[in-house]
Amino acid sequence: MTTQAAFRALADPTRRDILMMLRGQDMTIAEVAQNFDMTRAAVKKHLTVLSDGGLITVRAAGRERINTINPAGMAPVLDWLTFFDAFWDDRLTALKAAIEKDKT
Repeated sequence: MTTQAAFRALADPTRRDILMMLRGQDMTIAEVAQNFDMTRAAVKKHLTVLSDGGLITVRAAGRERINTINPAGMAPVLDWLTFFDAFWDDRLTALKAAIEKDKT
């Protein structure tokens, strides 16, 4: 799993909606598909992208596949965002210091 795969998974609004649904409960493909106006095959493709991105896990339960959100899969995304958060914190701190220096 790469950061790129996670961002690719998050890039689509349907996949983001699926993640929001899975945060409350594990769901089968059929249960996810009931919430969208698309085929089960299309939903399965979205779930595959989410799985490839490490954002969900899929386990077999008899003939069904149960999809579960994988919070640890967000780690690469959070790491990437944290870098920019720190970058902007440093920049804003420097701006604040420069403004306060000009006031004196």
